[in-house]
Order: sequence, then C-alpha cells, then structure tokens
Amino acid sequence: MPGCRRAFWGLPDGGLNWTRGVIDMNKAITDGLVFTPPQFENGLDVWSAGDGTPGSPTYAGSPNAALVPADQDFGGCLELLKNITTTKLRYMGDTPILPGCYLRIRARVKAMSGNLPAVRIAAWAGGAGGAHVTGVTETGPSVQLTAYGKVETVEAIVGTGARTGVNMAWGTGTLYGHFGIDLTGPNGGVVRIDDIEIEDVTSAFLRTMMDWVDVRDYGAKGDGVTDDSAAFDAADAAADATGRDLFVSEGTYFLNADVTLEAPARFEGKVTMPANRRLSMTRSFDLPSYAAAFGSEEEGFKKAFQALLNFSDHDSLDLKGRRIEVTAPIDLQASVSNKTTFATRRVIRNGQFNVISGSAWNPTVVTSQASYSTSNPTTLTGVANIANITVGALVEGTGVGREIYVKAVNVGAGTLTLSNPLYGAAGTQVYTFTRFKYVLDFGGFDSLSQMALENIDIQCNGEASGINLAPSGIVFQIRDSFIQNPKNRGITSMGTGCQGMMIDRCQFLSAEGPLLAQDRVSIAFNTNGNDVKLRNCRAVNFRHFGIMAGAGSLIVGNHFFQADSAPAGVRLAGLVLIGTDLRTAITGNSIDNAFIEWTNEHEADPDFFSQYSFGGLTITGNVFTVSDSAPWFSWIVVKPYGSGHFIQSLNVTANAFKAFNGNIDRVEKVDTTFAPLDNSRMRNIWFEGNTFTAVNQVIANPVIYEFTQGSAASTWTVNPGAYLPLGGWARTVEAMVPQGAITGPAGERRSDMPYVDVEQGAQKQNVTLNWLAASKGKVRVSVRMDSPY
Repeated sequence: MPGCRRAFWGLPDGGLNWTRGVIDMNKAITDGLVFTPPQFENGLDVWSAGDGTPGSPTYAGSPNAALVPADQDFGGCLELLKNITTTKLRYMGDTPILPGCYLRIRARVKAMSGNLPAVRIAAWAGGAGGAHVTGVTETGPSVQLTAYGKVETVEAIVGTGARTGVNMAWGTGTLYGHFGIDLTGPNGGVVRIDDIEIEDVTSAFLRTMMDWVDVRDYGAKGDGVTDDSAAFDAADAAADATGRDLFVSEGTYFLNADVTLEAPARFEGKVTMPANRRLSMTRSFDLPSYAAAFGSEEEGFKKAFQALLNFSDHDSLDLKGRRIEVTAPIDLQASVSNKTTFATRRVIRNGQFNVISGSAWNPTVVTSQASYSTSNPTTLTGVANIANITVGALVEGTGVGREIYVKAVNVGAGTLTLSNPLYGAAGTQVYTFTRFKYVLDFGGFDSLSQMALENIDIQCNGEASGINLAPSGIVFQIRDSFIQNPKNRGITSMGTGCQGMMIDRCQFLSAEGPLLAQDRVSIAFNTNGNDVKLRNCRAVNFRHFGIMAGAGSLIVGNHFFQADSAPAGVRLAGLVLIGTDLRTAITGNSIDNAFIEWTNEHEADPDFFSQYSFGGLTITGNVFTVSDSAPWFSWIVVKPYGSGHFIQSLNVTANAFKAFNGNIDRVEKVDTTFAPLDNSRMRNIWFEGNTFTAVNQVIANPVIYEFTQGSAASTWTVNPGAYLPLGGWARTVEAMVPQGAITGPAGERRSDMPYVDVEQGAQKQNVTLNWLAASKGKVRVSVRMDSPY
C-alpha cells in the first residue's frame, strides 16, 4: 500500500468517529518494515566507506575504524579516524522510500581527539534497476563539532514530498536509499558515532487520522512553475484505489496537461493551467470544488464549463447556490477553447452571477461606411474599418429593422453577414455597430445546441447584458431563472441559435423602471429562429419585452408590463412579431401597458409580391390592460413596411380589454407609416367573444349590426364600419334577419327579401339593403370585413 497510512471504517458521527480514518502512521508496525540499520557491533561488513552500493568498500578490517564496546555516553559505538576530505559512512542495506512516508535519520556524534570536523546526515538515492537518482539533495544540515567529549546530534528528514522540514525531497522516482553520515572539514580528528537510527516520522507531516492522499507525497512541488500533472495523476490513483480523498495542500500547482481526478478532491492550495488544458474532477464536479481549485468562483466556473463540454460523465454543472463575482464578460467558447460546435445536452444550474462594475462592460461602438443591395439581402459589402467590427454587434442605420446583428465577419473580403435582411437600406451609408457585453457570452461558438440554464440568477446591475446565444443551434433553454437589471439586453440571438428555444418561468427585471417608456433602451430578449416557447415569464419596464422574428412560436402565460409615471403617456410594444406567415399563438398572457406589434421589417423588399402576406396569428384568452394612456393607444398594431399586404388569417378571441384612468379609442389599428393594408384582400379574420371596458369603440368580425330604418325607403344604408377591425371594408354580409315586421309607408307588411351591395360609401365600410319597394323597420345584419375563406 503506497504511503504510510492504513484506512479503517469508523463510526458515522461525532468527535473522532470518522467515516474513514487512519489508525497507524508507522510502516514498521503496519507492514513489518525495518528502517533502522543493524548496530555496529553486529559487524562492519554492512557499513560502507563509499556510497553504500553493492561492491563499495566496507569498514570491516579498516585501519581507521574500530568498535568501542562500552563508551560512557553511547555504550557500544564506532570510532572513526577522518583521513580524507569527505569521510563517508553508509549502511549498505536498501532502506525503502515510499510515497507519503517520511523518515528521520539521526546520529549522535562526539569528538575524541585531533582536529574537530563537521558532521552531517548523508545518503545515496537509488531508483529502478539500482540506478542512481541524480538531481536530488543527498545531504542534510551540517553540524560543526566544537569540543572534545561533547555529544552532538545530527539529523535529517527524507521523503517523496517537498514539505517544510524535509531536508531531502526525493520525489516518486526514488525507491530506496543508503543512509549514514559524512565527516567534512580538516582531517586527523577522531570521532565516536552511536548506532544510527532511522525512524518513520510520517505523522509529523500528515495530520493524524485523516482520510486523504496529499499530492505533495507523490512529488508535487506546488511552486507555480513545475509541472505537477504527473504527481496529481499518481496521487489520484492512490487515493481512488484506497477509497480516500485527494488533498491538495497549500501551494500553487501548475498543471500543463489534461488531468482527470477520479477521487473526491479537497483544496487548500490552488492550481493554475493554460487555457487549453482541462481539469476534470469526476467526483467533485461542482462550482465550489472548482472555485477552491482555481482560487476564485469566476475562474473556477470557466474551467468547470470547459470540463462540462469535454467530459461525458456529467450532464450538468451545479453551482451549489454560489455567487460568482463577474468582473468581465465570460467568453464561454474561449473557456472551452477546443470546440466551436457542441450539440449534447448540458445544464448549468443553481447559482448566481453578480456583475462587478468596471470598464470591461462598456459596449464597443464602431461607425463604418458600407453598401447594401437587395440582391444580396444578408450582406454588407465594402465595409470600412471592418477589422474593428465584431461578431454579435447590433447594426443600426437608415432602413435597418430592429435587432439586426452581425453574424459573421470576413475581413479579407470586407463583408459582414447579417442576421436578417434590411428593409430600406439599399445603397451606401454609415452604419453604427454596437457590441454589447454579456455576462454569459456563447457567441464565440459557431453552433451550440441543447444548452440549458436552470435556477440561475444573473445580476447585471445596470452594467452588463445577460446572455448572448451562438450564431446557430437548437433548443437553448432557460428556466426558473432571473435576469435582473440588464444594461442593454437580457437574451440576445444574433442568428438562429434560438431555434426551438424555451424560456420557462423566468423573470426579467429592467434597470430602467424610473424612465419614461420612450426613453428606455433595454430589451428582455429577441429571437430569429422558429418554434420558440415563451411560457409563464414575468417582465417589468423594458422598452420591449421581446422582439420575435421567425414562426411557429408559442407565447403562453406571461405577464409583461411597461408603464411609467407620465399622464397620458406613450406606450411601446411589449411583443414585436416580425414576419408575415407567423403560425404563432399568444395565449393566456397578461399584457399591461404594452401592445403587440406585427411587422415585416426584416424583408429586403417589404412590398407584397409572391410571398405569404400577414397571417397565422392567434391571440386568445389574454388579459389586456392600460392605464393613464393617450386615447389613441391600441393593444394590437399591424405595421406593414411595404405596400400591397393584407391579412390572410388572424384569430382574436376570448380576450379581455380594459383601460384605467381614461378611455382609449380602439383596441387595434394599422400603423400606416410605410404603407396601408390592402382591404380588398382581407380573409379569414376572426374577432369574437372579446370583452371591452373603457374602450370607446368595440369591434368584432363578423359584427352583428342592428339597424333601424325610420322612414320608408327602397335603399337602406347600413354603416357598421366603426365596428370592423383594422379599418376594414364591409366586404361580406353573411346574414340579415328582420327584427319585427318590415312595413311600407302606410304600415303594410313587406315580405320580399332585399339584395345587398357591399363596400359602399367613400370608405367602403357601408352596405346597402335594396328592397323591392320603399320599406321601413329594423334588421340585424352580420357583416364581415373579409372573405372568410
């Protein structure tokens, strides 16, 4: 068994009753090893005048050595005449040197006559095959003899580890030694030497009754320079084989190789490694262990994440509730260093990242001239100053939609790849590129899939943004987490790394609550990919809760509110949906002092041509509220960025709309800043079962409109236009039911049915009922602003 300890099974609790302990620190007892050489009186043929190796000369029959049977101080002893520069005395037996075992060699010496020499413990270190181990210290401290008959004690300690108090640290390459003394100084002196003792003093170096293996016992230096990787491997193997922990005692240990620790690890010292080297702690895979290993939570997290993506035994990194003080953006790909793509499920859970203020969080802003052509819709060409523009920078300029990011940079070609096309930027102009700084930045990966964050609190403190996703990948997930007070962005997707993203039960808290809504700049999240799931989240006082490009999303059970203190204040979009064919459901949300905006601003040619126009959106079972707002506020806004568009499918049902502290005019509208909708092509639109409080004009499609004609006329003009959503025309009459008798001028009953003309009047929002003869009465007419199919 390596080392000088034996494990035992103790009691499970209390005092000195440890689960594992050490009961014997002496190899002489535990393994029957004999360290102390035989007494001189047993014969001098095992005592060498050289190094103690086989064939070296002995003191048997030597003229300068004699046995003294009865010295008054020593009893039996050896008397030597110093007659050469260094007079050696070595035991020729092999004294074993075992990892974790420390031996003290002690001799008592006195001068008898002649010159007074100096005395020291000395040895010869032997390795495999009897080879001499060079480069190790083979002598102990020297003691000068100062008087005749005065007994002096010389001693030295030898062992594998370079510990304080060890005079001869031999490492794990030394297997045995030949021990004795040297006499140095002037010749001609006579000394007497008591029998040499070799004693196991491991207990002086290893804490008694401990269940660990120390890396220093296996040759680790801990000087921050020497590569201690091999010593860690050896110590770990010993600890794992004997069911003990690995102990990294005080010091700084440089590891210049990938190291895997199979035994549980404890750290009193710390390790340092190059960025490309990994420490995998299979039995201690959590943040506290890595923080202890690397001396800080921040560096420990980086190295733990590196191991997470390079080791298959663990699918998750548990932060154990620890708070990581983050002084600069954490580049996750740089931390891993050897991977640019990863697609196996991994989870980071249960901890907090707390941003410490400093210049490292300042966004990098670059302005450059570039050219854009709709024929190459996601590329900027001829980009000046391109070397200073980084992947992940937000692009701003004339004709640039919201949340356009640099997805790739080609310095040689002078081109930038964009996350989405620009709606109105053809030609050459000066753009602004702003690279936000994120606490967790995955942007260095080319592709990252199935990464999850769980029970994570990111405290941005108004200094930093939260999370930056990789340019591509699928199923990024964040759940049961907080992103608090981001300076610019909570979660950014610069490309399609958000494909299939799931955001569940998270809270987004803005740092801009005191500002008016129109002065805020922070956005909780954006997406570009399809199939995003946003469920049961809460967001407070951002400029926008989410800007979502892509299709196939589910937005369920969220509460987002964006009020401010201004009377009749401006309200901004909570959700911006970008794209025409959405296939998206917004269900069961509480939408407070914010609205849903639907645009196509990520199209290079936003005019309608052959693509799908606006459609595929369902808004069901939501609670919409607003307070202290201007009356022109609306909760549902459609904003086409090009001409010719229409709505081809929209379902707004079973929602509750309510205004506080003042009425609003309508719940919906079309923003015609760029173009109106083509009302002649509207189809498959349903506004049904909604409730309205403090809304001046309720709406429905189809609308059941009650009309009374007081005087007999053959043409009745029915004007339901105010009830039709989105300024639509009265395109279809589905039904007409008389309410009571239809009569002529004299009260005579009419029994004919009128025919209907639709799209009447200047606004095409009226219908006419055309009777066979002048008639009067009351009817209910079901009018639609679309063709239902």
